[in-house]
Amino acid sequence: MNSILVEKIFSSGQSLQVVQGDITIEEVDAIVNAANKYLAHGGGVAWAISQKGGAAIQEESDEWIRKHGQVSHAQPAWTSGGRLPAKFVIHAVGPVWGETFDDDKNLSDAVTGSLQVADELKCASISMPAISTGIFGFPKDRAAGIIFKATTAYFEKNTNSSVKQVRIVLFDQDSIDVFLKIWKTLFE
Repeated sequence: MNSILVEKIFSSGQSLQVVQGDITIEEVDAIVNAANKYLAHGGGVAWAISQKGGAAIQEESDEWIRKHGQVSHAQPAWTSGGRLPAKFVIHAVGPVWGETFDDDKNLSDAVTGSLQVADELKCASISMPAISTGIFGFPKDRAAGIIFKATTAYFEKNTNSSVKQVRIVLFDQDSIDVFLKIWKTLFE
């Protein structure tokens, strides 16, 4: 079972949470997949989501690529949730650390783009992992600040958004420790 570690409720009533657990069991409208631009779900969070969600997620991802081409940082793809509790999977492409000079902006764009897609899909709740901090090598402390700030900025600009709850779901203790440390510097 997943557990909420910290929560910030904004003046709009929207909330941001850090959750310890498994993103594939989240009972939310949408979960975010830390994807690559080809939507080939072969490792990390993407592999876990694809395995638990079933073949439909990869099949719909392949169809997305055929129709739209590679996925950009700012415009995530989306599929059904397959067998997952979540209705949708939003496939956000985070940056590979050190690949460009715009890593911070690209990560912020991936978070903002995910929230925009969730809004378009009329989602009230969305869970996302620590995008780009696994095999893409983005420093966790830096990513935490960017993810928290991008979500806060989205809530401030979109107080009437359908998105009322964003959950940052972290699996490993190292990520939890880093994200909670950055949370304290920003929100406490």
